[in-house]
Order: sequence, then structure tokens, then C-alpha cells
Amino acid sequence: MKEIKEELQEVIDSTLRGVLSEAYVLEPKRFSLQTEALSDATKKARQAEFEAFVSTLNRISAELEGADRENANAYSSDFRNLKLDEAHNMNASFLRALHFENISDLNSNLTMDMLTYLRLQRDWGTFDEWQRDFIACAMSSRDGYAITGYSIFLKRYINCVIDTESLNVTVGLIPVVALDVAEGAYYKDYLGDRKRYVINMMKQFNWDRIEERIQSAEKVAKVYQNA
Repeated sequence: MKEIKEELQEVIDSTLRGVLSEAYVLEPKRFSLQTEALSDATKKARQAEFEAFVSTLNRISAELEGADRENANAYSSDFRNLKLDEAHNMNASFLRALHFENISDLNSNLTMDMLTYLRLQRDWGTFDEWQRDFIACAMSSRDGYAITGYSIFLKRYINCVIDTESLNVTVGLIPVVALDVAEGAYYKDYLGDRKRYVINMMKQFNWDRIEERIQSAEKVAKVYQNA
């Protein structure tokens, strides 16, 4: 049990280090995207929006400290509204960061001996089948994200669709691949050709970063298997 707790703490520390303070304040990271598959204007606009999400989340966090919990209700209350806004902006902040971190690798390389390749092949039969399914999710999202993640309940990796920033979020999912497919992410550069944008982003996935996430997900999976 001690070893399990130590492994879980290691995952938590590596995930949150440099991101969250004890006061629940997010520090937005500045991302340097080298890709030429996106214009500088798009990169700048998406980064600014990311920073706005983080700033708003910090404000909501502060407001929740003094929110009226006694009069919270399911019809309309300040506390309910703040919690809904918190979920939206929290998801938006972390999903956008996950997206930025796993794109724009000009030396993108995935080898057949990497854990990422082995797991995607295991759970989809072939790597190509994972790609087809992921692209289908990206094309299906309504102004949101395509996600690959480990389901702690299904005990396997799955693809899912998130609409906007917080609709259809799968419970118990640890994201390892995230692709922003909102119109703002591509329309200026690709107009209505979302599929070309998706394929261009996938060609520059940062597989080393994704590998790190999968290794962390495997540690969490081990904890749940031994709990």
C-alpha cells in the first residue's frame, strides 16, 4: 500500500508541479509554437484566449471563497453559477494547455517500440485504426476537442468528443492526446477545411510529450488495479 501511495503522489506531483499553488491559482504558461501549419495571428489569438480562461478561473476561484453556500439551489443561485463557470474555465484552461503541449513538434516521431504505439495498437487493433477513430472524433466535435485518454473504469484507452469546453466530458478519463478543433483554432488558416487542419496537426504531434502522459496514466492504472 505504501508503494501505491508513493506512485500516486509521484503522478500528482509531476502533473501539477509549476501549475497550481496551494491557493488554487493558475499560472498561464507561454507556449512557443514553431509550426508553420498555423499563422502567427492564430497562434497569438489562441494564446491570448488561453490566458483569458486562466485569468477568469483565478477570479472565479477567489469569488467562490466568499460565495453564499447556504442559499445554493438547483434553480438559480450565485454558487451554482460560479461552479458551472469554474468547470467551463477549468476545462478550457487545461484542455488548451494539453493541446499546445502536444502539437507543433517539427521533428515528430513515433516508433513502434514506444509505449504509446503499443497501447494504441493494443486497444484499437492497429495504429491506423486509432488514427481513423481519432480523426472521426475531431470531425464530430462541436467547437471543442478530440481526446484520447485512459478510462480508469474501462481499463483501456479510448477516444472521445468534447463539445465547446465542458460538454460531454467523459468521467474517469485521463487525457493523453488533445486536439483543439474549435473554429477559432483553424478557420483563419483553413476556412472550412477542418480535416486538413486536423491532419496537419497530427503530423506534428509531440509524441515524446504524449509518451510521458501515457507513462503517468499507466501508473494511475496500476494504482486502481491494486486498490
